[in-house]
Amino acid sequence: MDFLIEGFISITWQQVLMYIIGGTLIYLAIRKNLEPALLLPMGFGAILVNIPFSGVLDQTLTGIGEVQGIIDWLFRVGIEASEAMPILLFIGIGAMIDFGPLLANPRLLLFGAAAQFGIFATITVATLLGFSLTDAASIGIIGAADGPTSILVSHVLGSNYIGPIAVAAYSYMALVPIIQPFAIRMCTTKKERAIRMKYNPKSVSKTTKILFPIVVTIIAGLVAPASIALVGFLMFGNLIRECGVLNSLSETAQNALANLITLLLGITISASMQADKFVTLETFLIMGLGLLAFVFDTIAGVMFAKFLNLFSKEKVNPMVGAAGISAFPMSARVIQKMGLQEDNQNHLLMHAIGANVSGQIASVIAGGVIINLIPKLL
Repeated sequence: MDFLIEGFISITWQQVLMYIIGGTLIYLAIRKNLEPALLLPMGFGAILVNIPFSGVLDQTLTGIGEVQGIIDWLFRVGIEASEAMPILLFIGIGAMIDFGPLLANPRLLLFGAAAQFGIFATITVATLLGFSLTDAASIGIIGAADGPTSILVSHVLGSNYIGPIAVAAYSYMALVPIIQPFAIRMCTTKKERAIRMKYNPKSVSKTTKILFPIVVTIIAGLVAPASIALVGFLMFGNLIRECGVLNSLSETAQNALANLITLLLGITISASMQADKFVTLETFLIMGLGLLAFVFDTIAGVMFAKFLNLFSKEKVNPMVGAAGISAFPMSARVIQKMGLQEDNQNHLLMHAIGANVSGQIASVIAGGVIINLIPKLL
C-alpha cells in the first residue's frame, strides 16, 4: 500500500518503515548515546536515500532527476570505496589499543579465540536456512563483532547482501550494552558474576610492546595469509602508538582518522538501505542471524571461562570471557559495569580489556581464515 502526500509524492510502506528505522537509529545515537559516530550517519543516510525524487515532482522541479542521480552516484562511489575504508580504520583502532593488559596475562588470548564460536555456528545456521556458502560465510562474520571486518569479508567474497550485513554488524556493535548483559545473565548466576579477580599489573617492557605487533603480523601472515591486510594495518597502527617517535601521528590516527573513516562508512553503508532492496525477508533473516551470532559469541566466551574454572584455583569471573568479542572497547565497559552492579568493589576492567583486545586480533584472523577457506570449498 502506498501513501500519497500532498497529492503528488507517492511513498511506499517500505520507505515509511525505513524512515522509522532511520529515526530509531538517530534516537539511539543522540538520546541513548549508543555509538553515535556509527548510528547517527547511518540513520540520517537511511532517511536521505529513501526520499522520493520521482513522479510529478520530477516534472515540477527542474533538474530534480539530476539531483537524485548525484545522490545515487555519491552513495555508490562511497560503497565501492568502502572496501579500503576498513583497512584504513584499522590503523586508528590499532593506535587506540594498549596490549599491555594482554601481554601481562597472555592466557586472555584464549578468551578471544573462544568468543569467535558464534561466527562458525552462524555460518552453519545460515546455510541450513538456504543461503549460499558465500553469503552464509559473509553473514557469519557479523559474529566477529567487528564492522570493518564484516565489510571487507563480504566485499572480497562477493556477497549479495553487503548492505544488510554491514548494517547488522554496526548496529549490533552499537547495541552491545543491551545485547551482552542479556546473554550473560542467561548463562551465569549472581554468585558467578560477583567473583572478584586480583589484578597484579606486571611490567611490560617497551621493547616487548614494540616487538608484539611485528611478531603477530608475521605469525598471522604465515597461519592465515588472507588476514594480513586487516592484521597488518591493525598492528601497524599499534606500532605507531608504541614506537614513541610518532606521537602526533598516533593521536591523529586515534581521533581524526578513526572518526572521519567511521563517519564516511556510516553514511555510505546507508546507501544500501534503499527500501525496495533493504526491506526483504533475507534482510530480516540476516538481522536475526547477526543477533544470534553475537549471542553465541558471548555465551561461548562465558562458558569457556567457566570451563577453565574447573581446573583453576584462582577463579575467573565468567563475564570476562564475554569480553572476548571484538567490540572494543564497548564490551570491556559492559563487563566492568556489570561487575560493579553485583559488587561495588569488583573492578574487572583491566581483565576485560585484555580479553577484548585479544578478541580484536582473533576476529581479524577469523575473517582471514574465512576469506582463504570459502573459495576453496566452492
